[in-house]
Amino acid sequence: MGKTKMRIVILFFSFCLLDGCQRREEDGVQRYAWPLATASPEDTVTQIYAEEFAAAVENLSDGKMKIQVYPNSTLGGDRELLETCADGDIPFVIQNTAPQVGFMPDLAIFDTPCLFDTIEEARAAVDDPVFYNLMESVYTEGGYKLLGYADQGFRVMSTNKKVESLNDFKGQKIRTMENSYHMDFWKSLKASPTPMTFSEVYIGLQQGTIDAQENPYEVIVSNRLYEQQDYVVETNHLPHFISLIVSDDFYQELPKEKQEIIKTAAETAKEAARKASDERIADKIEEIENSGTEIVVLTEEVKEKMREAALPVYEEIRKNVSPEIVDAYLKGN
Repeated sequence: MGKTKMRIVILFFSFCLLDGCQRREEDGVQRYAWPLATASPEDTVTQIYAEEFAAAVENLSDGKMKIQVYPNSTLGGDRELLETCADGDIPFVIQNTAPQVGFMPDLAIFDTPCLFDTIEEARAAVDDPVFYNLMESVYTEGGYKLLGYADQGFRVMSTNKKVESLNDFKGQKIRTMENSYHMDFWKSLKASPTPMTFSEVYIGLQQGTIDAQENPYEVIVSNRLYEQQDYVVETNHLPHFISLIVSDDFYQELPKEKQEIIKTAAETAKEAARKASDERIADKIEEIENSGTEIVVLTEEVKEKMREAALPVYEEIRKNVSPEIVDAYLKGN
């Protein structure tokens, strides 16, 4: 038995009548809470999304349906959570879309850089019925039911070199996730992308192993990365979408009325998480500025040059993502 499944079994035995997620009810009464897992810390929009969803499910079902949230990789990291969700061992998972690309290549569409000027435009793109229906099919083929996308705003860059022109990116050793599209984007700006485990980023900045990193404001502040950086540059190169998914097998076995409760709760939680994200970004920016780290807002001219430099990344994504998905996501851009 793997470590993740061992953790799940131990936690499930803390409830009662535990013989797998398929045994959900007796006499119409749910005997234990269904787990919802994330790999994110508790002080995040991801946690707000999870808690709002769990609360809405309980309220809409008059307390008959319960969900227990397990944050901070309690039940495993991103890859483990995806695997155990598909198996049905963990019914619900909330996570960023980037780790999902290895399981569902069409999700690379979310790695298209410098596409949106505002987070409202990005939200409109993922909420578009045509695009959303296409993505639902992708998740279903992967073994999941997509319940919605919230976000943590845009990913931005923190660095010790002030960036005011395209040339200022040149040579900067920037930490990225192990995602080829992310790395190719920074290469297109002549930076030097350096994949690194996130837990090593703070000390990497402290010791000068890397010069810069990129993440949403939420992550930069919660992990105090700005303490090691002089500037936060609003590159806004990618929206940081977070998806709420459920095991498709688990979902399809639920009665229709329970499926409707879950869908309605997911919509309520999505809106609450988006509102929280907008409010928290302003607070995070204030905290960064109060520390003495400068926020740099790029000119439209620099943003346009970034888009032009990134054109080869667009073409690479077009080669690897369904044309219908690309066209639906890029509509209007």
